[in-house]
Amino acid sequence: MAELKHVSVMFDECMDGLNIKNGGLYFDGTLGGGGHSHGILSRCAPDGKLVATDLDDYAIARATERLSEFNGRFTLVKDNFKNFAQVKENLGIDAFDGILLDLGVSSFQLDDRARGFSYMATDVKLDMRMGKDNPLTAETVVNEYSERELKRILTVYGEERFASLIAKNIVENRKVKRIETTGQLIEIIEKSIPKKFQKDGHPAKRTFQAIRIEVNGELDGLYETVLTMARSLKSGGRIAILTFHSLEDRIVKNAFKELECDCICDKSLPVCVCGKKKEVNIITKHPITASEKELEINGRARSAKLRIAEKV
Repeated sequence: MAELKHVSVMFDECMDGLNIKNGGLYFDGTLGGGGHSHGILSRCAPDGKLVATDLDDYAIARATERLSEFNGRFTLVKDNFKNFAQVKENLGIDAFDGILLDLGVSSFQLDDRARGFSYMATDVKLDMRMGKDNPLTAETVVNEYSERELKRILTVYGEERFASLIAKNIVENRKVKRIETTGQLIEIIEKSIPKKFQKDGHPAKRTFQAIRIEVNGELDGLYETVLTMARSLKSGGRIAILTFHSLEDRIVKNAFKELECDCICDKSLPVCVCGKKKEVNIITKHPITASEKELEINGRARSAKLRIAEKV
């Protein structure tokens, strides 16, 4: 396989947001190309350590090589970051000084045509799995989900206004021939969306996003995971999360708000009876977005939003 490139989104903003210190212990839940992990290890040198997770064998192999200068200071685990609590327990770790999540698809996954993530490649198999151990593929979703289920994921995960028509046409087309490639799916989508509504980006963008989210269960358990991670920080430790669409951002925003809330009792009660205490201070009252300079270099950062909270 030719070497694939990965550009870390909002690198400086993430590093600054984590407030990295020498000797700290950090967690990168989305290893990807290893760019953020490399930055963390560089900044917590010479004694700081890192634990990182990823489901992709290629990502782990590539990052192991990229981080080799820090051997002895990092542990890479093949697992979903949503299994954070179990990973932490297995390693005998009580708390971290900082936690980072970059919820976007890695550039090298998007650019690897064989993975079927991109609507820019029209002659590849519908796959979209972030980890090859996942039995569910995009081809299975497209060909075996009911019209009702297809409409649901396109509406909820893709926020696609033409979800009904796309779902209907997918079902009609697969009766004639199984839909196996990205090109077949793109053709159906393009025919389902009126031309006058195809001016704002690629017409397949929302559908591909929705199917990818479904295949990888990207939103499942995310809210609970953010709560668990924030509660696993040392006092003064920070959690920084990069999201790439409104659904993810809303989940992170609401989780942070719950953690920052000091009391959830009915306001009519004279005293607090819930016992809830404020757990974090939200550092970013409004999410940080990529600078114009970064967008000139990496257009994939355009939809990114960074939210940061600090454990009290």
